[in-house]
Amino acid sequence: MLIHPWDAARDDAEWHGWLAAHDFGQLAVNGPSGEPPFVQPLHFAYDRERGEAVTHLARTNPLWPSLEANPVVLLSVVDDYVYVPGPWQAPPDVPSEHGVPTSFYTAVQLRCTAHVVDDPAAKAELVNRQLGHFQPDGGSALAVPGEAPYGRMLSGIRGLRLEVTGVRAKFKYASQKPEEVKDRIAAGLAARGGPGDGAARDHLVRRRRA
Repeated sequence: MLIHPWDAARDDAEWHGWLAAHDFGQLAVNGPSGEPPFVQPLHFAYDRERGEAVTHLARTNPLWPSLEANPVVLLSVVDDYVYVPGPWQAPPDVPSEHGVPTSFYTAVQLRCTAHVVDDPAAKAELVNRQLGHFQPDGGSALAVPGEAPYGRMLSGIRGLRLEVTGVRAKFKYASQKPEEVKDRIAAGLAARGGPGDGAARDHLVRRRRA
């Protein structure tokens, strides 16, 4: 992922705050020699204090042999993306039809070492950590090995602890553009009001104030 200096996260707090509200991504696992990587969509719970993300997948998932052969993986999360029409991007001194269209988005990529969790008690603890993240108000029973309702299901999954070893974060929202262009883009996003436009505009405005 290319990250220009003006698109880089201002500090760790910026990407930490964004990732705290985004817990669905794609896990890329190197495929066998000569084959493309496995890319698995999944929910995950990121634990900033432990420096890891936790998740689980079906035991029948075909990625396990490749992951065990090479546990270095990439967890990619992308959101707050919009298409920006060319006229909105045009520099002040050129015709609007000469503006170059682009995409705005936030992307956080976590390079991780994957640790497979098969011990029933450890797997239950991992699943319950996820449950606590996604259902902080409760409402579901905890997973306990050998006990209903979920104990017997634990054998059908494998847990994953993704130990974070590196982070690349990008906030692509016209930070390098002249103020006049930023104003035009912000107004265009507000007027269009499509999916993602509000979040993208918020990023543009927030980052110009930073």
